[in-house]
Amino acid sequence: MQVLKFGGTSVANAENINRVVAIVKESVAKGKTAIVVSALGGITDLLLEAASQAAEGTETYREKLVLIEQRHLDAVKLLIPVVQQSKYLSLVKKSCNEIEDICNGIFLLRELTPRSKDRIASYGEWLSSQIIAAKFIAEGLNVQWKDSRELIITNSSFTAAEVFFGETNKNINAYFASSDASLYILPGFIAADNSGITTTLGRGGSDFSAAIIAAAVKASVLEIWTDVSGMMTADPRLTNNARIIPHISYQEAMELSHFGAKVIYPPTIQPVMGKGIPVWIKNTFVPADKGTLIEAVVSEKDGDIVRGISSINNIVLISLEGSGMIGIPGFSKRLFEALSSEKINVILITQSSSEHSICVGIDAVWAEKAKQAVDSAFANEIALEKVEPLRIETELSIVALVGENMKSHTGVSGRMFSAMGKNGVNVRAIAQGSSEKNISAVIATKDVRKAINVLHEEFFETTYKQVNLFITGTGNVGAKLLAQLQQQLEFLKTFALADKYCRA
Repeated sequence: MQVLKFGGTSVANAENINRVVAIVKESVAKGKTAIVVSALGGITDLLLEAASQAAEGTETYREKLVLIEQRHLDAVKLLIPVVQQSKYLSLVKKSCNEIEDICNGIFLLRELTPRSKDRIASYGEWLSSQIIAAKFIAEGLNVQWKDSRELIITNSSFTAAEVFFGETNKNINAYFASSDASLYILPGFIAADNSGITTTLGRGGSDFSAAIIAAAVKASVLEIWTDVSGMMTADPRLTNNARIIPHISYQEAMELSHFGAKVIYPPTIQPVMGKGIPVWIKNTFVPADKGTLIEAVVSEKDGDIVRGISSINNIVLISLEGSGMIGIPGFSKRLFEALSSEKINVILITQSSSEHSICVGIDAVWAEKAKQAVDSAFANEIALEKVEPLRIETELSIVALVGENMKSHTGVSGRMFSAMGKNGVNVRAIAQGSSEKNISAVIATKDVRKAINVLHEEFFETTYKQVNLFITGTGNVGAKLLAQLQQQLEFLKTFALADKYCRA
């Protein structure tokens, strides 16, 4: 079996869904296929915005509900033959009435709980998958639609539920073993707890849903279809010279996705990595593009020393410092326990060898909560002036180099920091794991674009010395000289590149 996932932009409207239909038909011709779909582009945001406005007592939420209903009605009318539309128009109307009832309750209570958020958000994928399944039925395919909530079982951590893989895998295998359809349509992102209450897997969770299913059935391949032609060496919004990475390892893909590469949802890799299932990142709008292949092992021949450059914005550095920390065990443990008690995720850690300070990078939204928790945990030491109150530095970002080949090449860190230093980018903190797959630097947010560009130029772009030559007259001699220069162009480029690395 092969598993394909289509994101929100891929199913944003009827025109895009028709592209999906063409792609899926080719896959079905190769064998049994399951597709996992996101909500119509932008619908999840509209659903959550409507719920938030209702909780605030703002009646404009009703306008968003009208827009949500109209988007789905339009999709039905454009995709499904008229004689078959009635059933699905009624389905959309009924679902949108349920959404309105839930929002009306939120409006009256002025309260939006995580459980209510999950219930509201689940309608996006549920509706889109039903409409897309109806389109395939109209095309004459042997299709089955299945509610993912009957297969994927989680705990009750609403908005970011954790999957119970044992029970989930059992459900998935039993379902597919009992069916002889050639095509299966499932909503992504949504699941249910053991009580049957709707949960979600976090924003971007449709990728995760597809990976869970692919791993359970030991799929031959997992394809993630999106609006870009693969993972890129850097964010194309920050550098014009970013290029597609043709081949990348599971570990490198996880590192890049963790550090801001939005092409793939970070938890997606874990289920398929354990089963050795290859993952293709493909472009719905340019299906002929090769895309990016994610596999277990990538040889050095398949890429550069550095595989990609990524960044995370809205970071703060929190620093615990004090002479009373030196030589005293347990300070790190207490710091991380204080952060953990508030469910604050740590993104980066660095500690001086003198043990005088510990520096941690976290999301900026948790800054004040982190300060309160840590200052409370070390209240006695702060009162005795053994430790200073937690210090917070704001308006920071993390820039990271990622690549498995870095560990076998010396001087990568030197080149990274030299390139940034020469261009006036100050580094506030550094972190590098012993595996050497990632080198991270904390810099000012205002310098991110500059840093990405200089690093991309250093590690991915060939730079040549430019010689401006002016020739007067193109008679016999001049013409021969120009022809000779043209003939030697590739040699001169190769010579310049070799000279660069010899000097480096």
